[in-house]
Amino acid sequence: MKNVPAASASFAERLARTGLTIGVVDALWAVVLTLAYGRSIISLWQGVAAVPFGPSMLDGGASTALLGLGVHFGVALWWSYVFLVAHTQSAALRQFVGRGGGMALVAALYGPFIWCVMSLVLIPAMTHNPPTLTTRWVIQLAGHMVFVGLPIVWMGRRTSW
Repeated sequence: MKNVPAASASFAERLARTGLTIGVVDALWAVVLTLAYGRSIISLWQGVAAVPFGPSMLDGGASTALLGLGVHFGVALWWSYVFLVAHTQSAALRQFVGRGGGMALVAALYGPFIWCVMSLVLIPAMTHNPPTLTTRWVIQLAGHMVFVGLPIVWMGRRTSW
């Protein structure tokens, strides 16, 4: 049997796989941090749901935690989409990511960019609370390089499966 090259994945397939991967990896990172900080996993996802749907989500039990998990995966899908569109449309980005160290550099920029946009712009705009820059915020900034940027860039750059 001869080697047959894998078929190129469609944009939708790449998006689904990238979004699911980043959603899982980032969720695991969030759970580890939450447990390290002595909080409950339910409260983590309720807090995510509270951003777009208001503080009543903090008292909703498992159903609002599941809603928060859904919001989390929606956000992961969105940021995956943004990267995939840029990667698809920019030959320069594709070439740079394909070079030695390029993937790591793009991930080191894109992951923290996502965290900054979310924590400094979107979340404060939705909750009407100013951002607080603490040690935990810096840990999230650094973690977004590895647990958000790297999976998105690594999965998103793949054109075949």
